[in-house]
Amino acid sequence: MIESAATTELVVYEREGNVEEPHVGMEFESEEAAKIYYDAYAARMGFVMRFDAFRRSLRDGKVICRRLVCNKEGFRRARSRQSESRKPRAITREGCKAMITVKREKTGKWVVSRFVKDHNHPLVVSGNSRRSLLLSQTPDEKDKKIRELYTELQRERKQYAAYQEQLDMILKDIEEHTQHLSRSIKNIVQSVGDVESKRQGLSQS
Repeated sequence: MIESAATTELVVYEREGNVEEPHVGMEFESEEAAKIYYDAYAARMGFVMRFDAFRRSLRDGKVICRRLVCNKEGFRRARSRQSESRKPRAITREGCKAMITVKREKTGKWVVSRFVKDHNHPLVVSGNSRRSLLLSQTPDEKDKKIRELYTELQRERKQYAAYQEQLDMILKDIEEHTQHLSRSIKNIVQSVGDVESKRQGLSQS
């Protein structure tokens, strides 16, 4: 059960006690709902979700496409060891192809446009517990997940700050325009008063 922070609507993605399997055409109210759903699906199946590539709109800069993958997707880049005594890091990337791609439609909904189910590595399912799954990860995997979440949080904060700045500019323009209209109306009223005073003076004379 997923609660959208924007609409406060509850969306149920469960069937017979299991998280519904993704399928092409599956719809979500928001990108965040899609992330939460696939994260829950990953925990149920026994793997860890990782945020991967995304694409932004050239018009407004908003994210319009997002790929969510297994954390064992791809391969780690080969690096020269700085010290022979240094313990080699555990292998966390195995070229897994499991993933979903969600795209934002003109209606505002996010729709699954691609789904790859099969993994090329064993899945870890222990009582359907997310805690058991996280504990089964290596320190490198945990650090990677934390960095990904932190990067995503920083990106969202920057986007929020940009929107806030735009909103402040709009409100400032509205306030300046309102003050200008107020001064114009005041001048008009003053001018009408002057004309009436002159007219009364001419009538008396």
